[in-house]
Amino acid sequence: MRLPRARRHRRPRVAILNRIRAWLPVLLALSANSPFRDGEDTGYASFRFVAWHHWPTAGPIDVFADAAAYRAFEQELVATGAILDTGMLYFDARLSHSHQTVEVRIADVCLTAEDGAALACMVRALVDQAADDWRGGVAPLPASTAAIRLASWTAARHGMRDRLVDPLTGTARPASAVVDRMLAWAGPSLRRHGDEEAVRHALRAIAHRGTGADRQWSVYARTGSVTQVVLDAARVSRESGITRL
Repeated sequence: MRLPRARRHRRPRVAILNRIRAWLPVLLALSANSPFRDGEDTGYASFRFVAWHHWPTAGPIDVFADAAAYRAFEQELVATGAILDTGMLYFDARLSHSHQTVEVRIADVCLTAEDGAALACMVRALVDQAADDWRGGVAPLPASTAAIRLASWTAARHGMRDRLVDPLTGTARPASAVVDRMLAWAGPSLRRHGDEEAVRHALRAIAHRGTGADRQWSVYARTGSVTQVVLDAARVSRESGITRL
């Protein structure tokens, strides 16, 4: 699931990447919806994330001083000859070369339209809050790239079933508490867009009822049939609609 968010100037876009990177695993956990592969339970809430990250250019990236440093990093990777061009840089979040946007690419494919809309609104709020923090002189969170990679693996493994890494402390906490942290951090932006109540309701609903992966596991436990899992997912996706966003 790719979620673009427009920003006019390149310098703030790099500053935004620096400030949202530690929150991205939370988006993955909320969107987790791919526990099966080739008819087998993988044990991961988001095996799509695991498969995608077989690409060596996928995953989190470092903090960059400015746009020039980011572009130099891109060119360093292209120069290895292992990839054709910058289009093969599959970072969890990156700058678009075609548009003045930040692309957030870490999310799985949500089961329902409502969940997808809530996630899109959350991404908009994260990006805008990051821009506000940059303008206010707030430094990026000091999470290392290795720590964010571990946080992403945890999110892919468990979804919302277990603990997630709290970006503000770097420690594992109950998943719902980390979602509340994210909502609080991006609260000013959510309120500015008029999204706070709807997004809070939608994300807390996911935390309470479970993700798309949890539903698939539940259907499989009840029926023992991957076919029934697919049919149920197709029905829910087809019948879902935007009721609160």
